[in-house]
Amino acid sequence: ANLEALWRRHFINHDNMLEIQCTCLTPEVVLKTSGHVEKFTDLMVKNEKNPDEYYRADKLLEEKCEALLQDPSFEGDREQLQKWIRVADSLSAEEVDKIFQELGIKQAMNLSFPYPFNLMFKTTIGPQGNMVGYLRPETAQGMFVNFRRLLEQNGGKMPFAAAQIGLGFRNEIAPRAGLLRVREFPMAEIEHFVHPDHKDHPDFHKVADLKLPLFPQHNQLTDGKLRTDLTLRQAVDIGMINNETLGYFMGRTYLFLVKAGVDGQMLR
Repeated sequence: ANLEALWRRHFINHDNMLEIQCTCLTPEVVLKTSGHVEKFTDLMVKNEKNPDEYYRADKLLEEKCEALLQDPSFEGDREQLQKWIRVADSLSAEEVDKIFQELGIKQAMNLSFPYPFNLMFKTTIGPQGNMVGYLRPETAQGMFVNFRRLLEQNGGKMPFAAAQIGLGFRNEIAPRAGLLRVREFPMAEIEHFVHPDHKDHPDFHKVADLKLPLFPQHNQLTDGKLRTDLTLRQAVDIGMINNETLGYFMGRTYLFLVKAGVDGQMLR
């Protein structure tokens, strides 16, 4: 409750955002249009000799690569293992299957070919059960569906921001007792609507001199450790951050996390 109150003060009150409360149950047509029905998936593999034994493919790959890195007898390419760990969640099913075969994991664990598993909880709506719905996997879709009403509430003017605190639901393959990868969890989300050709922000100057420990794409795909300390103004000027609006909210989010007690030097 204290964290939610801090979030409301820091974001909603500070920037005069429109707070909205949407339903958790979402008709299929909404999530089909957004691409969630087709693409909101993780790759899964199962033991073909024991169908009750299944794994999230990218996490299994990370765990096996990390175990090999800790094995002093491993004589393979350690740099390649580290690269696979960094990109595991972006690999295709074919790429994951090939790596499992190369490392001997597929044979040892009798793994199936990786296949997509949709993370949304599916249900039916109405007494006849002929309308499909889902428990929302994120809060954003409710704000998009209500965009017209939000725009009217803002006097028909853009840019504006909407915010929502609520539950999200994901049918995780291997949930854990922690902040991430559980099946029901609270979310606090902002959608800032801006003209695509005018992404400057009137309050960017208030955070422009804030120095952040950034983690650009190149660093993520190389050693995965090096950070780049830049002010938000510098990052926007060189194109590391795409525009002032994005830079403004990155700065505000950083300040919120620090205010909430997170060590700023541990952020990326």
